[in-house]
Amino acid sequence: MGARYIKHMAFAVKDAYGALRQYQQFLGAGLDAEVKDFEKSRNRVAIFNVGDVEYQLCQSLDAGGRFDAWIQARGYEGLHHICYAVEDIEAGLAEAIAHGATLKECSACKVKGSHVHPEGWVAFLEQEAGGIELELMQVYTPEQLEAYKSVKGL
Repeated sequence: MGARYIKHMAFAVKDAYGALRQYQQFLGAGLDAEVKDFEKSRNRVAIFNVGDVEYQLCQSLDAGGRFDAWIQARGYEGLHHICYAVEDIEAGLAEAIAHGATLKECSACKVKGSHVHPEGWVAFLEQEAGGIELELMQVYTPEQLEAYKSVKGL
C-alpha cells in the first residue's frame, strides 16, 4: 500500500517571495509560480513544479506560526515535510501504524488522523524521517474535487 509518488515538498522559509526569487534567478524554476495567502493556517505559500514534484515555499504570516517555529527551533530554513500520495488514506495510515507510526495533530485543522483538505484527504505522522515531517494524502479524483468545491462554495 506504500506511497505512489511525492505529491509535494514543503520548505519552511522566512520570506516566500524572496525564496521564490532565488529559485527563479539561480535555477530558472518557479517562473510560473503562484503565491497564495492561506488565512486559516496563517501561511503564505509560493507553489510551483520542478519536474513532476510540486514545491511549496511556506512562510508563516505570524511570529511563532508553524513554519516560523520550525525555523526558530532549528536555526535555519529548509525542507519541512514531504507529502506522499497514497491510493487509500486509511489503508496507508493503517500500514504506517502497523509499523510503529503514530498520528500527529494537524496544526491548522486540529485534527489527528485523516481529514479533508483542498486537494485530498491528509494525515500527518508524529515520527520524522531524517528530520523531515511525513504527510500522507489521498488525492481527490476530479469528481471528488468538484464535490469538495461545491460543498465549500468554490
